[in-house]
Amino acid sequence: MNNAGRKILVSEIAVAVAAAIGLPAIAHADKLGDLYAAAKKEGSLTVIALPHDWCGYGDVIAAFKAKYPGITVNELNPDAGSADELQAIRANKGNTGPQAPDVIDVGLAFGPSAKKEGLLMPYKVSTWNEIDNNIKDPDGYWYGDYYGAIAFGVNKDLIKDSPTSWADLKKKEYSHSVALAGDPRSAAQAILGVMSAGLSMGGKPGADAGQKGLELFAELNKSGNFVPVIGKAGTLAQGQTPIIVGWDYNLLAWRDGLKGNPPMDVIVPKKGALAGVYIQAISAYAPHPNAAKLWEEYLYSDAGQIGWMQGYCHPVRFKTMSAANKFSKAVLDKLPPAAAYKNAVFPTVQEQDANKNAVVAGWDKVVGANVK
Repeated sequence: MNNAGRKILVSEIAVAVAAAIGLPAIAHADKLGDLYAAAKKEGSLTVIALPHDWCGYGDVIAAFKAKYPGITVNELNPDAGSADELQAIRANKGNTGPQAPDVIDVGLAFGPSAKKEGLLMPYKVSTWNEIDNNIKDPDGYWYGDYYGAIAFGVNKDLIKDSPTSWADLKKKEYSHSVALAGDPRSAAQAILGVMSAGLSMGGKPGADAGQKGLELFAELNKSGNFVPVIGKAGTLAQGQTPIIVGWDYNLLAWRDGLKGNPPMDVIVPKKGALAGVYIQAISAYAPHPNAAKLWEEYLYSDAGQIGWMQGYCHPVRFKTMSAANKFSKAVLDKLPPAAAYKNAVFPTVQEQDANKNAVVAGWDKVVGANVK
C-alpha cells in the first residue's frame, strides 16, 4: 500500500472509532485541517454581541485570528442583547453580506425557541461529550459555553458602604444609583438579574421569581433608586450608574480595566445568588458555515476554554479540564472564591424560559422604566 492509501485508511479508521464512541468525525486532525481549508476559502467569519471585555473575547478573537490566518473576523454590534442577535438572523436570511451573523452567543433560554423557529444549524464540536447533557440540545442545535453569577459592581468613590444583598438596594443612601447591565426586555444578563432579585424575595425559579423580581424593581424605580440606563464600565466610572447589576465576569473585567480609577467592589449577593449559562449556536443562514464550525471548534478546544477562564468565565469543560490539570494556578486564582457560588441557583432551560417570558412581558407594565 502506498503512503496515500495508508493515510486514507488511517483517516477512515479514526472516523469509525470516533463514531463508535460517540464523537463527531471532525475530532480527527485531518478533518479539522479540511475544515480550516474550507473556512479559508470562505475568507470571513461574522460574529455579533461580543464585547472585548466580556469573557475575555478580545483576546479569544485575536488568538483565533492568529491560529487561523486568512479568515477575517467581522464583529457586529458588540452591545447587542440575545434577542437582538436572533433578530439579526431573521433580518438577514437572504443576505450573504457583512450584516448576517454566522454565530451567536445568547442566554440559555433563547436556545430552544431559536431552534423551534428554524434559526439554527446543528453542529457537534469535537469535545461534545464533555458538555453536560442538561445544557445542550441533543441534536447539536445549541450548546452551553460558559457560566457566571449575577453580582453587584460598585463604584467605591461614590458608594462607601457596598450593598451585599438585594434588600440593601432599597436603602435611601442608594438613591439614583442602581442600574442593570442591559435592557430587561431583550438582554439575558438583565432578564436573569431580575430573576436573581425575585429569588431573594422567596420566589421559585421561573415565572414566580420573575414576577417577584419585577415587583422589587418597581419599588426601586418608584423610590428613585433605579437608573433607567444600561450600565457599562464607563457609566459606572463617571458616576451615572454607581451600582450595576450584571455578570460577575463582566464586572471583574471592568474592575481590571479601570485600574483603581475608581476603585470597584464586585459582590455576589448573599441571598438570591443565581448562576447562568450562555450558549453557542450557528445561524441556519450562515454565509460562512465552515468558518462558523471552525470558530466553535476553537472555542471548545483547550485554548478557547482557557481564554474564557482568563476572562473570569467558568467554561463548560471546567470540570474535565480541571481534573486533567489543564488550568494554571494563576488562572484559577483569578476567579472569585468558590464560596460565592456555593448556594447559587442554576435555573433549568424551562425555568429560564418561564422567567424570560414573565420579565419581557411584564417589565413595561409593572416597572415602567424605559431602559436604554
